[in-house]
Amino acid sequence: MTTSVVILDYGSGNLRSAERAVARTGVDVIVTSDLRAAAEADGLVVPGVGAYAACMAGINELGAGPVIAERVAAGRPVLGICVGMQIMFDSGVEHGVQTAGLGLLPGSVTRLQARRIPHMGWNTVTVPDGSRLLAGLAGDTRFYFVHSYAAQDLGALSHAEVTTAAHDEPFAAVVEAGALSVAQFHPEKSADAGYALLANWVKTLS
Repeated sequence: MTTSVVILDYGSGNLRSAERAVARTGVDVIVTSDLRAAAEADGLVVPGVGAYAACMAGINELGAGPVIAERVAAGRPVLGICVGMQIMFDSGVEHGVQTAGLGLLPGSVTRLQARRIPHMGWNTVTVPDGSRLLAGLAGDTRFYFVHSYAAQDLGALSHAEVTTAAHDEPFAAVVEAGALSVAQFHPEKSADAGYALLANWVKTLS
């Protein structure tokens, strides 16, 4: 039976580019806001671009939060990308305003304290030995980032496998915590490296 993946459409994210990138791994992919489909698929991808608060508003309006949380609790894989990563944390702070997230990862997403904002372009990452998502990739592999905010409290993520990157200061580039995997960079814009990550994630769905 073919593996099924849903790209969650809640009004935010590079939906079609994410769909094409995931489909390249050979799975059946649909883009939908249907929560039953999101609950029942072998894998769920939560994309996201733009503001944290706007993404959370879309998630809340759709009522997707409980579906995502129930999948993770049941050990059923979820992949969050860019702001879709960030909303998995307890909260996000933008322009002095704190917005509650899904609370599936501890800590807050805050503005990068860097000389150049946003952090945009190709950057390397530091991968822990136990990473499944980045298994087989060379240490100098580059991924494509576009963001001004990140999860920077790495100590709060001691329970997880955390891949870091640095833009004047370190931040979480990938977090793997049980069924929940998240990436701050865009796999769908990261050429062969992004494909390798998505292919590794798809292997966890069977």
